[in-house]
Amino acid sequence: MSVDPTELFGNEPVTTLERDGVEYTLLGTAHVSRTSAETVQRLLESGHYDAVAIELCNSRYQAMTREDSWRELNLFSLLRQGKAGMMMASLALGAYQRRIADQFGIEPGAEMKAAIAGAERAGVPVQLIDREIGTTLRRASRRLSLWKRWVMINGLIFSLFSREQISEEDIEQLKEGDLLTQTFSEFSESSPELYEALIAERDRYMAARLRTENRDGPTRRVLAVLGAGHLAGTAAALESQADPKAEVAELDVMPPPSPVLKALPWLILIAVLSGFAVGFARSPELGLSLVLTWVVINGSLSALGAALARAHPLTVLTALFAAPLTSLNPTIGAGMVTGAVEAWLRKPRVADFETLRDDVVRVSGWFHNRVSHVFVVFFFSNLGSAAGTWIAGFRMVQQLID
Repeated sequence: MSVDPTELFGNEPVTTLERDGVEYTLLGTAHVSRTSAETVQRLLESGHYDAVAIELCNSRYQAMTREDSWRELNLFSLLRQGKAGMMMASLALGAYQRRIADQFGIEPGAEMKAAIAGAERAGVPVQLIDREIGTTLRRASRRLSLWKRWVMINGLIFSLFSREQISEEDIEQLKEGDLLTQTFSEFSESSPELYEALIAERDRYMAARLRTENRDGPTRRVLAVLGAGHLAGTAAALESQADPKAEVAELDVMPPPSPVLKALPWLILIAVLSGFAVGFARSPELGLSLVLTWVVINGSLSALGAALARAHPLTVLTALFAAPLTSLNPTIGAGMVTGAVEAWLRKPRVADFETLRDDVVRVSGWFHNRVSHVFVVFFFSNLGSAAGTWIAGFRMVQQLID
C-alpha cells in the first residue's frame, strides 16, 4: 500500500531514507502531544510498515507497559548500589513531562503507547532502540564538573516548583525544523557535555540499534517514532559507515569518573585525620576541640537536612551521629544511611509504589509518598553533610591557625 505523506504525516516532521536495503521512516514527535499520538496511530493503521522502532529503553518500556513494575523497586538495593540519586533525577524528569501532559489531558509518552498498541494490532514487532536511561544519566553526570552538576540538580529541583503553563501550540512549534535546530544549538553552546550525552550520543545509539535490529531480518520498511529533537541527528547517524555493533558497545560503556572527583573523598579523609593528628600533637584540648567541631557541624547540618525533609525523628538522630563518620568514608554517604533507616522506619506501602509516578508531579507528593520520601531524605541529609564537611573543614583550619 502506498503512503500519502500529506494525508498520513500531517504536519509532523518526517525523514525517510534507505540504508542496507531497509526503508526507514523517522517520525519526529513531542512526547506530550496529542497530535503526535494521533499521527502514529494513523500511520500504523495504514499497514505500510513491517516493524516499529520506538525511543524507549527496556526499563522505560516495562514502566510504561506494566503498571505494577514499580512494586519491584528495591529501595535498599538502590541505596546500597549508589543509584538513589539517578533514580531521583529520573523521577524528576518524568514528573516534569507528566505535569505538562496533564495540562492537555494526555498521558506522557502517548505516542509511544500508540506505537506499541498499533504494532500489536498490526502484528509487527516493536524494537526498543534507546539507551538505558540510567546509563545516559550517568554518562551525562560523569562529563560534568562539580559546578555544572550542581546547576543540573538545581534545574531539576526548580522544575518541580515551576508552575509555568505551556500552551499546546508551543509544544507543536517545537517540531518546526528551524526552531528545533536553533533550540538545540543554544543548548549545545551552554552545556556541550550535556548535549553530547543526552542528545548526540543517543542519536548515534538509536541509529546503530536500528541498523543492528534490521540488518539481517525480514523487515524492509520500519517506522521509527522518535522525539523531534533526535530526528536530524539520527537520520545523519544512519548514513554513518561505522560498525553498528561496535558503536552500541562503545556508547554503553561507562566513562571513568574524573580523577579529581574520585580522589576528593580520600583527600578530605587525609586532610581531616591530619588535622586531628596535628591538633592532638599540640595539645589534647585542641585535638578534642577539632574533633568536636567536626562532629557537631557535620552531624548537625546533616540532621538539619533530614529534618527539613520531614524525616522520622530517629532518622534525624541517625543523621546526627552517622554523618561525621560517613564523611570520612569515601565508600558511603550519609544519605545512604538515612535513606535506609527512613525506609525501614516508614516502610513503603503497595499504594505508594502504585501512585509514585503521579505523586511526584507535585512537591507535596514527594513528601507524602513513602517511596519518593526516602529519596528526599537521602538528598537533603547528603546535602547537609556535604555542607557540613566544608564548613567544619574551614573552621578546623581556623582553629589550627589561631
